[in-house]
Amino acid sequence: MARRTRPSAVPRSFRRTRLFVIANIVLWGVVGGWFLLQPKERQADVSRLLGNVFDARKQVTAFDVAWDLWQLYYSDDFVRVPPRGGRTVAYAGWPEPAGFMGPDAGRVLVNDGYVVGYSDALGNPRWAAYRAFDLELRDAPARPDEFVVDMRTSARVDPGVYSRSGYDRGHLAPNFAIATRYGKRAQEETFRMSNICPQRHALNAGPWKRLEQKVATSYPARFGEVWVLAGPVFGPKPERLKGRVAVPDAFFMIIVDEEGGRARAQAFLFPQDTPAEAPLEGFLVSIDEVERRTGLDFLRDLPDDAEAALEARAVARVW
Repeated sequence: MARRTRPSAVPRSFRRTRLFVIANIVLWGVVGGWFLLQPKERQADVSRLLGNVFDARKQVTAFDVAWDLWQLYYSDDFVRVPPRGGRTVAYAGWPEPAGFMGPDAGRVLVNDGYVVGYSDALGNPRWAAYRAFDLELRDAPARPDEFVVDMRTSARVDPGVYSRSGYDRGHLAPNFAIATRYGKRAQEETFRMSNICPQRHALNAGPWKRLEQKVATSYPARFGEVWVLAGPVFGPKPERLKGRVAVPDAFFMIIVDEEGGRARAQAFLFPQDTPAEAPLEGFLVSIDEVERRTGLDFLRDLPDDAEAALEARAVARVW
């Protein structure tokens, strides 16, 4: 007669929780021991990072801390650059056409918390740039009720063009990140149609939103500040909404982290039909690939060697 297996006295969920707690204790012990050996200026940076772990809204875990410390001080992902930080919203210059035959980068429209390069011919922004810095997160002002025509543009796209089109009015510079850093007026400016592209709902409410949330919460808490470039990618003959607004094939987002004259970047390229639950890791590309697809030149104010090194790399892991 076969011996009956005796069920474990400890529930599996409890065992997993216990292992998680033990792993955290060991990790904190290693980080704490390392911290005590660091110079005072480094300890100050690390203390800010550790403090953000205890603010649940910033979505920073102990494992993030350990990984970030390794990346910051021991990895080769960073490239030496002249310090470019400060209050500018566009890191290392606004995007421009990559060559004589490159597409129109758009007229530059400056807003309180972000800048866009807008193409009247496409009825879309070609790119948006903004900076998200660490702060005590608070609730954003109430979301505006409606989108508005941007009278600075010649296209003057009306929000109604998107009605019943099958596409969301997708922000490039996001509502929450801008509102919490720059206030109510800046938030309202993100609802100008010059900041909006046709975006499938699964992408807009799925991977794109998850990445925007990282930029608004986790990344500034972990890195102090980040710079973002986001925009659409168009095919040679895009579909148009009501004959006016071109529909992108894909969207890109480039995120730059600079610390003490060293910079790194991660770039994403999301096809328009990206599923809502798709993991972000599947869309990591090099900035070179984004430039090839858009015809735009990014980070153009950096020295040529630093620009080339940053743009050639496709990181293996989402920060």
